[in-house]
This record gives sequence, C-alpha cells and structure tokens, in this order.
Amino acid sequence: MAEHKHGTMDTTVQEQTFEGFMTFVSRFCIFLLVFVVFLAIFAT
Repeated sequence: MAEHKHGTMDTTVQEQTFEGFMTFVSRFCIFLLVFVVFLAIFAT
C-alpha cells in the first residue's frame, strides 16, 4: 500500500465538481421559486 502524506492530494477536480453542483442547486431553487410565483398568479 502506498504511503499517504496529508495535504498532498490535488483537489481541483473535487472543487470544480462542488462548485458546479452548488451553481446547479442555486439556479434550480430560483427556478422553482419563479415557477411557484407564476402558478400562484396565473393558476385558477
């Protein structure tokens, strides 16, 4: 088994993935809020 040294792992891919996930979640929540307001105004 290889030796692991704390703090030497490259985490740029994980950081980019997390940033993309948070962007998606934020935009989806905004879309849901707009959709709910749209339904509240125009739904009978």
